Amino acid sequence: MKRTVTSCPVETAMSVIGGRWRAVILFYLLQGTKRFSELRRAIPNISQRMLTQDLRGLEAAGIVARTVYAEVPPRVEYRLTPLGERLRPSVEALLAWGNELEAALGMDRNRGAGKRTSASAKRSCL
Repeated sequence: MKRTVTSCPVETAMSVIGGRWRAVILFYLLQGTKRFSELRRAIPNISQRMLTQDLRGLEAAGIVARTVYAEVPPRVEYRLTPLGERLRPSVEALLAWGNELEAALGMDRNRGAGKRTSASAKRSCL
């Protein structure tokens, strides 16, 4: 977790969930327990190193729980803790706002960033 400079609670929260990929990781973990490889497939633009780093940061903050199973090959699963589950309304609000923003800008996620289209269907990260 990054060190906060002020006593602002928003700064504290952003030091835990801020960054390019953490909210996206939380979005997918809100759908249920996921293996590392499932998260990699769900977020194809994230590097393995960044996914590992962000999962470790969320785990250190008590947002994500990591379970390692003593199998061959080893199996590792990630799930949200009760503290992480409390982020559900915030992540869902970000999803709704993102859909509204894309519609207002005429963006089509499937055609690439910045591409404009008349489609304004409600979308998710899936």
